[in-house]
Amino acid sequence: MSTKYGVVVFPGSNCDDDLIHVLGTVFGKQTEKIWHKESSLKGYNPGDVIFLPGGFSYGDYLRCGAIARFSPIMKAVKAFAENGGYVIGICNGFQILCEAGMLPGQLLLNKSENFVCKNVFLKPHSNFSPLTYDLDLHHAYSIPVAHADGRYFADEPSIKNLFANNQVMFQYCDAEAEIGDEDNFNGSCSAIAGICNETGNVCGMMPHPERAAEAILGNTDGRALFESLFAYIKEHHLLIA
Repeated sequence: MSTKYGVVVFPGSNCDDDLIHVLGTVFGKQTEKIWHKESSLKGYNPGDVIFLPGGFSYGDYLRCGAIARFSPIMKAVKAFAENGGYVIGICNGFQILCEAGMLPGQLLLNKSENFVCKNVFLKPHSNFSPLTYDLDLHHAYSIPVAHADGRYFADEPSIKNLFANNQVMFQYCDAEAEIGDEDNFNGSCSAIAGICNETGNVCGMMPHPERAAEAILGNTDGRALFESLFAYIKEHHLLIA
């Protein structure tokens, strides 16, 4: 049995085609779009993966992801995750997961109060999550960011719990994988760039690995994250990822 990959499309999503291309064309995975007004994920099972892509769902009105969390598909996404299915939010998708209460914390306005679009370096914190399962914890991965509201915030006890439970997936760092204030460009608590839930099957990150998965783009570091996901699923579900 092969893993299925679904990409949810909200009004204002603009990175869904990028994910479809990388998953379907670059990696040859069974991939389909899911319109946000769908009310079920029939045909998706534990071992399958649902992506919430980047973009500006509902124009980022009220707060980024605050309206998308009420889309009909989100009830099914929550139930899918509670049943052990994998849910991955990238950029706006991460914001939606936090607004929906599927991940702790919030994504606030960057400390610069500006939209930032550039390549940054990420250091994996642990191999607990599917996206970091097969990564080198001492390596800095170059992954693009493109956001105005990417400053991860949670209270101090929550941050301590995230680290204690290995829920921190990535931290912003320099080219040598050293973590410092100067590389924490958006002011995130503890330079956090991505987290997962306590069971590891719900993941969110602000950087865009799908924008760094082909040589033609001049950066293939993002491939490692997708390959890690595939390896994790193959190991944990005995599926063709």
